[in-house]
Amino acid sequence: MVSLLQTLWRKAVGSSPKLACNTRVWNRGVDELRRRAGGHCESGAFLLGTIEGGMRRIHKFLYYDDIDANCFSNGIVEFDGSKFGIVWQICRDSDLTVVADVHVHPGGYGQSSTDRHNPIIPEAGHLALILPDFASRARTPGAMGIYEYLGSRQWRNHSPQGARIFRVGRWQK
Repeated sequence: MVSLLQTLWRKAVGSSPKLACNTRVWNRGVDELRRRAGGHCESGAFLLGTIEGGMRRIHKFLYYDDIDANCFSNGIVEFDGSKFGIVWQICRDSDLTVVADVHVHPGGYGQSSTDRHNPIIPEAGHLALILPDFASRARTPGAMGIYEYLGSRQWRNHSPQGARIFRVGRWQK
């Protein structure tokens, strides 16, 4: 019955989302991004999880500044590439992978030229989320930036599709 309902839901709203996160994990993670930003600087995180049949499920946030203490020294995300070994080791130790990334902006959720030219994970299909207003208000799909990296500094903007691409809620295991 659950499978039938899921199939009917997909037909009603379109294809399955590319990304999903449990509400509690998402809200705790975004609250921490807001706290770290303090209303005056960017903050961000790798979103670790699993990929099952094309669906990326977020299980935890790995904050950039926990890996690279200096990544926000200039007010924007400048993650030291030599620190990626730590990220990959954490992924191996937790049996997770980087399924997306998220960072906050002071104003809207549009990509800056720095964002467009410097993807945190420069791999086609990678999803980058941007939360506006230092994550102080909007935190749901439809009120955030959702961008898919296509390669060669090209991106697809999924922001207008919101929940069709990214769902926050409960999921069946």
